[in-house]
Amino acid sequence: MAKKKNSQDVGEESGPAMRRWTEQRWMLDNTIRTVGIEWDQPRLGNYAAACGPLAAGDLAAIRQRVQKFADITPTFEVVARRREGVARTAEAERHFATARDNYFIAAVFWAASQWALHSNSARNLANNARKRECFLAYAKHADHRVEPAWIKLPGGGSSFPGWFHLPYGYKSGRVPAIVSIPGMDGFKESNIALAGDRWLSRGVAVLVIDGPGQYESATLGIHVSMPAWKAAGKAAFEWLRKRPEVDAQRIGLLGNSFGSFFATIAAAWEPRFRAVAVSSICLEPECRTIFEEASPTFKRRFMYMAGIDDEATFERFCRSLTWKGHAQRIRVPYLCVAGERDELCPLVWAHRMLKELRGPKQLVVYQESRHAVGNVPAAVLGPNPPVLVADWMLDRLQGKALASSRWRVESNGNVVKQKWT
Repeated sequence: MAKKKNSQDVGEESGPAMRRWTEQRWMLDNTIRTVGIEWDQPRLGNYAAACGPLAAGDLAAIRQRVQKFADITPTFEVVARRREGVARTAEAERHFATARDNYFIAAVFWAASQWALHSNSARNLANNARKRECFLAYAKHADHRVEPAWIKLPGGGSSFPGWFHLPYGYKSGRVPAIVSIPGMDGFKESNIALAGDRWLSRGVAVLVIDGPGQYESATLGIHVSMPAWKAAGKAAFEWLRKRPEVDAQRIGLLGNSFGSFFATIAAAWEPRFRAVAVSSICLEPECRTIFEEASPTFKRRFMYMAGIDDEATFERFCRSLTWKGHAQRIRVPYLCVAGERDELCPLVWAHRMLKELRGPKQLVVYQESRHAVGNVPAAVLGPNPPVLVADWMLDRLQGKALASSRWRVESNGNVVKQKWT
């Protein structure tokens, strides 16, 4: 996909032309130099949660070495290449557990290196290929069954990629499952933890996807659009329904960050999902806050995800990004976990959207939390957000009824519960 170059792209990867990206690039680099690589969200924390303590040294080095936006890709490439080398040596020496862990970490770092690449350049495609190769090698040695998945969109469309994970110790029979949708900056490889995963340890199979526009799908020319996401949920459900290991009556849907919006649209057009859980919300219609007021990287990446080079064209496209006219179709239990001070999506949009749902609903708000729910006293002293989501979903998949309610987790850990009115 050809991209226009702008003045800030000299010597770097090309990408969509965007005014704020050009005008504010100096501020972005100064912010990264001052605040660090997590200036916009705690991405290293997410990688740490997926990879475990073995990656701690790499993440510390990344934090130190990234001083500007252009440092992101080469810095992750260095650590990915090193981890891949360690894995290959361990595999040759038949140290398969060591190979497994290092292939997983290498795959996550290769994927992370793609985040700053906003075109289907040779570099992006090469790093994507290394990511897949490492994750396939991890899957061969994993402590549970892992398989690549290709989910075909209806109407003779393209197939988008995913990974299918069966629970630890799975032998036979049918188990509950979820479809997991990462955020705008997330990717399928890091949505299941290397060890002690919260879903697999609860006996739940997981199909984690890069849906239309997300990460690997973007490299395949499968772009974000409302029609694509209306179809994606149905396609993913059908893929799982046909698996002999999965109980088709117990399939849930999970979405994080921008995946909260994608999951909402997918659920609206696939009523067979048993329940929906979203967190770190992106539910503002037309997405003005995240695209016009937050870091310019969000808008530029989403332009790439949509396959749109021109900013004016993209802004017209954004008018289609809304749950209005869709959310009213959702009748299954729906959980929304949000931060009180979400800087990417004002909390009011969670209240407005939830009012439109026709089924039981639960809103859980963490006091003082920003977009990425956590890293505040409410999340430390109160219910752990990922654990809350996992237990809530397991209850729904096991048939436990839900009474509509609003929860507010206060800074002292106290949970104030109210009936939905």
